[in-house]
Amino acid sequence: MNPLLIQRLVTPLAGAICFLVTTLVLLEPGRVARQIGALPRETGAVVDGPSWHFVNPELDQLMAELRSEKELLARKEHQLQELAARLQAERAEINQITQLVHRMQVELDKNIVTIKEEETANLKKLAKVYTAMTPEGAATIVRELPDEMIVKIFSFMKEAETAAILESLGKGGTNDARRAADITDQLRLTRVRSATGNTPRP
Repeated sequence: MNPLLIQRLVTPLAGAICFLVTTLVLLEPGRVARQIGALPRETGAVVDGPSWHFVNPELDQLMAELRSEKELLARKEHQLQELAARLQAERAEINQITQLVHRMQVELDKNIVTIKEEETANLKKLAKVYTAMTPEGAATIVRELPDEMIVKIFSFMKEAETAAILESLGKGGTNDARRAADITDQLRLTRVRSATGNTPRP
């Protein structure tokens, strides 16, 4: 067949096909877009309709992971807040116990008769004097002294010597017997304070 004749036939035919396709696209754009959207995509994304209907499985998975991490962080923050509250409560309880121990120590210190080092020499001399006396004579003098002074003097005497004097002191009446009992209890709490600190008397 003549090439010139073929060219004359193909050219108008190609033009007609292009015209029909262009007319179809312009007259029915929605149908063509749907047909294009129905084509498979290698990325897994599906485009069907407007852009806000865009679906991407990888993006959905990423969003799910972010939500999971956010929930985990929220749980950890809640746990840390609970731990902080417990620590604060325990700290307050420790402070209360410390204050209670301090008050008890102060009260104990008030009840303990403390003998300072500089008093020791004079108290030992007085103890020798009372030891040399009869229990009755020593009790007569001791009755006129303050309880704290009596305890300090008795702390340098032997138990047998103090017992005889306290027995004589207790025979003076109910008040003297009660006083002798108080002195005995204070003797138990007596201690000697050395230059380096508080050292209990042996």
